[in-house]
Amino acid sequence: MKFRPVEEIMNFVQGIADPMGIEIVDVVANEKQAALTIFIETEDGVDLDTCEKFHNAIMEPIDEFDPSFGDAYTLNVSSPGLDRPFRTERDFERNLGKEVEVKLYSPLKGRKLLEGTLEGFDENSVTIGLKTESLKLPRNRIAKINKAIKFE
Repeated sequence: MKFRPVEEIMNFVQGIADPMGIEIVDVVANEKQAALTIFIETEDGVDLDTCEKFHNAIMEPIDEFDPSFGDAYTLNVSSPGLDRPFRTERDFERNLGKEVEVKLYSPLKGRKLLEGTLEGFDENSVTIGLKTESLKLPRNRIAKINKAIKFE
């Protein structure tokens, strides 16, 4: 089975998502399992009701769009999860001033995992505020950056 390019599918469903206040975070087309999964986010987070509402809103339009060229497939709508990596500029914008975890490809000052506040970013670097200093890290040294999850 073959799917249309992910960017094409993402652009199509974003047009339906925008008026609903939903952001398309990612689209995964699994050709082996004949499944299309759309990961969504909202300002208030994503719950089961949000997933169901968006799934119902896109079912008919996406079938008309025909992402699988006529082949049967399973459509899934999901939250990207609390610890998902930042991928888009919007991910960084949404998390400015918030606590983040940064995993590096190689150690910096003896550490590969840093926790701090996201103070800034641009296309080449990310600035993290640690307890004692701010570090400007080149993006190509960052393996993963995501929201820090604190359980109290």
